[in-house]
Amino acid sequence: MKAYAGKILRINLTNGEIKKEDLDPKVAAKFIGGRGLGTYILSKEIDPKIDALSEGNKLIFVTGPLTAAPVPTSGRFMVVTKSPLTGTVACSNSGGYWGAELKTAGYDLIILEGKSEKPVFLQIEDDKVELKDASHLWGKLVGETTDILESESAPKSKVLAIGPAGEKLSVIASVMNDRYRAAGRSGVGAVMGSKNFKAIVVKGSGKVEVANEEELKTVNKKWLQKLKDDGITGTGLPTYGTAVLVNVINESGVFPVNNFQDAYLEDTEQISGETLTNNYMLKKDPCYRCPIACGRYCKADEIEGGGPEYETVWAYSADCGVNDLKAVIKANFWCNEYGLDTISAGCTIAAAMELYQKGIIKDQELEGSPLEFGNPNSIVDWTIKMGKREGLGDKLAMGSYKLCESYGHPEISMSIKKQEIPAYDPRGIQGMGLQYATSNRGGCHVRGYLIAPELLAHPEAIDRFSLDGKATWVKIFQDFTATIDSLGLCLFTSFACGADDFAELINAVAGTNHDANSILEAGERIWNMEKVFNLAAGVAPGEDKLPKRLLEEGIPSGPSKGWVHKLGELLPSYYKERGWDEQGIPTKEKLEKLGL
Repeated sequence: MKAYAGKILRINLTNGEIKKEDLDPKVAAKFIGGRGLGTYILSKEIDPKIDALSEGNKLIFVTGPLTAAPVPTSGRFMVVTKSPLTGTVACSNSGGYWGAELKTAGYDLIILEGKSEKPVFLQIEDDKVELKDASHLWGKLVGETTDILESESAPKSKVLAIGPAGEKLSVIASVMNDRYRAAGRSGVGAVMGSKNFKAIVVKGSGKVEVANEEELKTVNKKWLQKLKDDGITGTGLPTYGTAVLVNVINESGVFPVNNFQDAYLEDTEQISGETLTNNYMLKKDPCYRCPIACGRYCKADEIEGGGPEYETVWAYSADCGVNDLKAVIKANFWCNEYGLDTISAGCTIAAAMELYQKGIIKDQELEGSPLEFGNPNSIVDWTIKMGKREGLGDKLAMGSYKLCESYGHPEISMSIKKQEIPAYDPRGIQGMGLQYATSNRGGCHVRGYLIAPELLAHPEAIDRFSLDGKATWVKIFQDFTATIDSLGLCLFTSFACGADDFAELINAVAGTNHDANSILEAGERIWNMEKVFNLAAGVAPGEDKLPKRLLEEGIPSGPSKGWVHKLGELLPSYYKERGWDEQGIPTKEKLEKLGL
């Protein structure tokens, strides 16, 4: 099999058994890899109704056919499991170098099943695979864990690990790799912790076999030129990182403030990507084979490390009313060390601040730590308390929905399917709001980035307030993204390259026969498979919704003032566009057409 390693590594943590299995080429062709292949295996091997933190859940680390291939941005992999946060399928994407190392070690994916009696980690050096005692690592932060494992392993080994948040089963815990990269969303770190599994260290010496090397040279040259010529991938992201969006999003009046109580700030210069780059960045921090190099490595006082990204900057600054990048950098650092999703962590603190603002959380619960909008000390202190699960931090570690629900006010949680909404107010971006509501993993911006056409004019500009054609746009973006996640490439490449470009690339590497239509059809198959899993897990179609605030309360100020989201008008056309019934359930005919 060209492009694929052709091997599955299955680890039974209950009895310590390690198996190497062949990857079925027919399954790989149908579901591609990454997100698609991982979800297919999960759907086949677990009961969707199972408790996500029980021994019966499985955790899958899966690369794509283009992961580690000699193509741009080929460092991506997915962590697939049932989410303890949302109850949906969880597919969390990460970059860095670890995924490529796993592929060059000779494995397309790892399936973790069962539960170890004591803390363990997995050591992989090509064909040599061992489960080892992790008692000396349990309780340690991600940085120290990485240092220890690197010192104990072959030179240039790559480390994936959880921090104390995952060990303590915080349902907003991340899986971290290469110290600062995160499979961040949906609580995948808690599933890893529930299995008493601390880390995977991998060293590979192989390479990805390419079907047509001469054709690939031509396609690569075309890709690199397109990435260079595009204003976002060639200039904006390389120069200022993802936080270049701070001013852009705020100027459109859709930059959520104080837990979505507003969506516009008079001045965002102090928290912008430009200020982050000019005042705090020590160096760029690119992923494997990435010409875009949007990653930042920053320092604030004595704290330094990878990030923060745009979503993190927003969650800890505007959403918490804080105008201090130093505090954001420190909060981001502690999220990485404890292994917390920066979006959910920042948004949960913002929700707690509103609960305190309204007198619902009382002073005596704070144990001397401030919890008011605008206080930079709050975001750092409460991040650490969440990581340790200390005091009120124990409640925050369960995410904003469970926090707010515990106080009788779930409506204050700005979440969808219990996962916090990222950094774009859907009241002023109708397509993005529809994408949020219908996302198969809850509140998520990278399941269909409608910001591209609605605000950034990619591949063309569309009216962000209009409802016309939005269902079609959302479906296309969702399907396209599912395929990109499955190939093992970075989503940012889709700013410059279309479905036909992706078809040319996978054809050159794998020797396949894809065109633009089959690329989108593969994504549609994956999307419908995820939807079927969620329905079987008990996630009702009625969960395709937005928080009440976003449907009923107009944005108070700025360029999008007065707007609410019109989800009720958009959902029927979306379901029709997908070929589902009026309730949002895939029809038998649709599933048969997609080979499901």
